[in-house]
Amino acid sequence: MSHFSNIKTKIRNLDSLKAALSDLSVDWKNGPEIVRGYKGQTLEADVVLKQENNYDIGFSWNGNEYELVADLQYWQQPLTVDGFLRQVTQRYAYHTVVNETANQGFQITEQENNQDGSIRLVVQRWSA
Repeated sequence: MSHFSNIKTKIRNLDSLKAALSDLSVDWKNGPEIVRGYKGQTLEADVVLKQENNYDIGFSWNGNEYELVADLQYWQQPLTVDGFLRQVTQRYAYHTVVNETANQGFQITEQENNQDGSIRLVVQRWSA
C-alpha cells in the first residue's frame, strides 16, 4: 500500500512552477527524479524537493496538471502543506501572468506588493 498522497493543483506550466519555487528559495531538482517515500517506496516526478529526513516532495504531471506528491506523514517544511501550496500557487500565478502578458506584447509598468500578500500589476502595450 502506497503512503504517497497526491494533491491536486491548478499548475500546468512547468517553467512557471520552477520559477515559483526559485522565488520562494526552495531547493528543487529538475526531473525526472525519484521521490523517496515510506519503506523505500519511490515514484518519479518532474520536480523534486529533497528533505533531510529522506522523504521527498515532488510535483508530477498527471496528464492534466502537476500534482504535489509526498508522504505527508513525513512533511518537513517550515509551512504546512496548505501554506506551502498557497505560496507556490501565488508565485506560479504571478509568473504565468507575467509570461502571458509579455507574449501578448504587454510590459509591466507597475508592481505593488500589498500588505495582505496580494500583488497588484499594471501592464501596458503600445500600439502603432
